[in-house]
Amino acid sequence: MDLQKHTEPTSAPAGLRASDAERDRVADILREALAEGRLSADEHAERVEGVLAAKTVGELEGFVRDLPGAHGRRATPPYAAAPDRPPVGSVPADPDDHVVAVLSSAVRRGRRRAGRRIHAYAVFGSVEIDLSEALFEYQQVVVKAIAVFGSVEVHVPENVSLRGTGGGVLGSFEVAGLDADDDDAPVVYVDGWAVLGSVEARPKRGRYVADILDRVQRKVDKSLRKYLDR
Repeated sequence: MDLQKHTEPTSAPAGLRASDAERDRVADILREALAEGRLSADEHAERVEGVLAAKTVGELEGFVRDLPGAHGRRATPPYAAAPDRPPVGSVPADPDDHVVAVLSSAVRRGRRRAGRRIHAYAVFGSVEIDLSEALFEYQQVVVKAIAVFGSVEVHVPENVSLRGTGGGVLGSFEVAGLDADDDDAPVVYVDGWAVLGSVEARPKRGRYVADILDRVQRKVDKSLRKYLDR
């Protein structure tokens, strides 16, 4: 007997009784397919019901045989770095929030929703924009920072991506570039100029954001409960 023909390094025999861990793995593939639009909500709910009732590994594989998640990783790289600028049209030109400090100081911080575009102006003053506790509803957030004889400081959670495009005129424009581990994590773009002043953006260690990362999961769970309760 040639044992090489009867052993599969990546999958269990089709007739083997399925374990809870194998059901969870298949459910994860179905959840990802729903989030990517490969399955409709009805198809997803129907397949999940089948997964819960499946008794063998072969039955489980039948529910994901036509999905890429069941055939290893995609041919494309698993991680793509965020671009230096947001995609054209992804962020509106008009700001959601103005932060202005003229011969004074202005601060934005706390558990508040981060708009898609924030404009900050510091003229002989200082502006601090702390997004480390913010609720990110959008994947792209742009901070336009102008400092003239003043300073603008931007702080972000350490599990987002951070990009900077700007410069200084007898001043300092410094953005500590940051890449998130998750492709779907928010990206904060800091753009602007420092004229005889400073613009600085960096992550705030120990602060994390999970809102946008959990949003798809919440939608999937809500949809699944809706169809299972019928």
